[in-house]
Amino acid sequence: MSRPDQPDVPLILPRLEGAALSLRAFQSDDVDAIRDAGRDPLIPLMTTVPAGADEEQALAFIRRQHDRLRQRAGYSFAIADADDVAIGQIGLWLRDERHGRASIGYWLRPSARGRGHAAAALAVLRDWACTLPQLNRLELYVEPWNEASWRTAERAGFVREGLMRSWQIVDGTPRDMYMYSLLTATRR
Repeated sequence: MSRPDQPDVPLILPRLEGAALSLRAFQSDDVDAIRDAGRDPLIPLMTTVPAGADEEQALAFIRRQHDRLRQRAGYSFAIADADDVAIGQIGLWLRDERHGRASIGYWLRPSARGRGHAAAALAVLRDWACTLPQLNRLELYVEPWNEASWRTAERAGFVREGLMRSWQIVDGTPRDMYMYSLLTATRR
């Protein structure tokens, strides 16, 4: 659990279980998932997944996810299917933790899309994040064209608050984002 009053203590990543998937630490044998995501035209533009990653670049990505705990930047989970094969990533980012806020981001490798995995992973992360006493609010940012992602947020109980104009730089271009939020007190 995060402790904002102990800035030198690393975060500890729990293993979170859902009905058909789990959220766990990235492992070295998750390289194929990272490489697959790196071939997607959009994931490398929105995340730190390297485009066209080779094995060493994929392993470096995995090490960076573990470093996020040491740096107290947040929790980066591999989304693993029922066979414990990594199919994506979901994170709870704590940049605004001192204000009671955290943001969530996620991606799925192309071969895992369209099966409800993102919604299931978001529900598991949401339920756990709502138990963290220092958080009052969870946020998601989704590009308006990404209907699958904003529908996933809505199914998980997130409410669209508005359009954040030129909110995030994607591939060198300022992009609009829908802002979604969920107040943790409503889930406790």
